[in-house]
This record gives sequence, structure tokens and C-alpha cells, in this order.
Amino acid sequence: MEFPLIFGLQKTGLPLIVTSGKLKNLCFLIDTGATHNVLFAYVYEHFKNEFIILNGTQNIMGIEGEYKETPIIEATFNFEGNDYTSTFSVLDASEAVTQVQEETGVQIHGILSTDFLIKNKWILDFETYNVKCND
Repeated sequence: MEFPLIFGLQKTGLPLIVTSGKLKNLCFLIDTGATHNVLFAYVYEHFKNEFIILNGTQNIMGIEGEYKETPIIEATFNFEGNDYTSTFSVLDASEAVTQVQEETGVQIHGILSTDFLIKNKWILDFETYNVKCND
């Protein structure tokens, strides 16, 4: 699979992917600086029945730079015909999400971290602005 990130970069300045399947039209930011996958709390509340709640919590640094204790869930989404299952921290980042939406016109539903990229063998090609994955 090879997916161009150029459209999202041109429109918003952000590397974005949009899901399909049960979790249709969720917009994830690919963040190579993030260490944990994040699903924003308002998305979790809306699709609560689609996730598996895992035992325990984890501390992650929120968008504002403060550590927050978050519940951990497992989510499966479809992207370009492939299903991807991963763990996500559920984070309330309403202010940051609203600010991004006001600045770009795009509502972001979560963040895919370096951990996701490595586990799923996604490669970001910074010359062609593509995500490459050998499934």
C-alpha cells in the first residue's frame, strides 16, 4: 500500500489519514513525536460500543504539556482496505482539538504515534510525502 499525504499537507499543513469501516471517517494525525496512540474523549464517547476497554491506565503527556492519567482501549479501524488494531489512550483535549479545527477547518479524532508506525511497518517517505506499507 502507498498512500499520499500531500492532500492533507496542502489543505491543513498536517499529515492526516481518514478511516473507513465501522469507525468511518475518523481523521487521525500521524505524529512521529508521539509515543502513544491517542483517541480523543469525545470520539470515545460517541463510539463507545466499538472499543474494548483494557485494564489499567497510563500516564501520558497531554497536548498542553502536562501528564494525565488516561484509560486504555483497543480499537480496530480500516484504512485503505486493511484493518489495524492498536491500543489507544483516551484523552480529553477539547481545547486543542477546537483550536486545530478553527485553524485548519478539519476536526481531528486522534493521533497515531511512532509506536503504531513501527508495529504496522508504516514508512513515511518525506521525499514523496507518502505512507508506505508492505502488507
